[in-house]
Amino acid sequence: MSLRLRLTVTLGAAFVLLWGLAATWMLFDVRNQLMLSLDQRLAASARMVAGLLVQLPQPQLGEGGAARLSAEQLGIPNGLACQVSSLRGEVLARSHAAPDDLLDAQRTGFHDQMIADTAWRSFTLIQNGMRITTADRLDERDALKRSVLLAAALPVFIALLGSLIVLWIGIGNGLSPLRRIRIALAQRSADSVEPLHIERLPRELAPLVETQNQLFARIAKTLERERRLTDDAAHELRSPLTAIKTHLQVAAMTDGDTAKRALAQAEIGTDRLHRTLEQLLMLARVEGRVSFDDGLRCTAIDVAQLAITDASQQAGPAIDMHAADNLSRRVLAMPPALAIAALRNLLDNARRHTPDGTAVRLTLEPHGERKVRFSVQDHGPGIPPEMIERFTERFWRSTEGDGSGLGLSIVQAIAERCDCELSFIPLSDGLRVDLVVDLERTD
Repeated sequence: MSLRLRLTVTLGAAFVLLWGLAATWMLFDVRNQLMLSLDQRLAASARMVAGLLVQLPQPQLGEGGAARLSAEQLGIPNGLACQVSSLRGEVLARSHAAPDDLLDAQRTGFHDQMIADTAWRSFTLIQNGMRITTADRLDERDALKRSVLLAAALPVFIALLGSLIVLWIGIGNGLSPLRRIRIALAQRSADSVEPLHIERLPRELAPLVETQNQLFARIAKTLERERRLTDDAAHELRSPLTAIKTHLQVAAMTDGDTAKRALAQAEIGTDRLHRTLEQLLMLARVEGRVSFDDGLRCTAIDVAQLAITDASQQAGPAIDMHAADNLSRRVLAMPPALAIAALRNLLDNARRHTPDGTAVRLTLEPHGERKVRFSVQDHGPGIPPEMIERFTERFWRSTEGDGSGLGLSIVQAIAERCDCELSFIPLSDGLRVDLVVDLERTD
């Protein structure tokens, strides 16, 4: 069911219910007022006839019970039956609309009576020694009531029908911005990430289009990032593959030490290619929101020790770890795999730029009440502060080294994913990198 039809049915049902209740109330009140008016007409006619009888000459009031009064003399309205009788029951006058049989005038006030299979509503008044009875037929009353109710109900029905038509048109006009948004989206190409520009949107739909445009912007950034990653990866992988192929060709064409050196260089190229591929896969998993949560949690000391063990598998400077005495023993609020990977990449980067004979310093200390800070400091040649912004660019290297240029990019991606704080502080004798990680709450 469309939204327009659903709204029309819902609101239309509410309209029909409210209009139906109001119309029923109104018609019921009109009916009661109509019956009350007809009864008041009977009573008023009886009192009018009683007043006229007083003004007539007394001799005309009857001799021997004969009807000596003319209905026209009494001014009886057309269609209204009237009967004047004495207290002894002698009929003095009757109107032309009166039934053939006599009206029951024994009871005063209003009452219903059947005369010759016809229902009558009568009113009897006793005044000046006479009984004045006025009456009208109930079937004529019912016909009048039906015509009045029909005349009152017809405008209500027409108004209700018109309201439903106006409601259908109004909802259609109200939903036209959604139709324009749908048409604008349908007319876009499959690879279009340009923002939507739709004029005269209501306030309720403006946030929807704004959110949609923000989604397009994020998609555009993701596509651009993936494109750059593909281009950079193709360029970076081409060099070691070419070198491996060249060394293998040299080894195939030579013998002895030359062939061995060529094979050794091919193995070095293979190791570099393997590390680059591992870094690419890690970066893709981190940015692709692959779950690393295996249910395990580690403290800062555990993460540091595991990262040092992984980083020390390659030859290079030593790593000195210093943990503050007041370091919290609470577990980190991030998956251990990501924490270890981030710290290992920082240590690998620091060892790569630290000369032999010196050591990389790893410091663990509290940072506020619910955080811990990992500080990795090398003793390299240092780097200008204006180059810091390029540290986390993919495949960017500050020197011609054997690194893949992806380590700090992975650290940045992990920091963004786990809401960590990553900062680079240039020093006179090297570089310090701080990684601030949240601790899990105990409450």
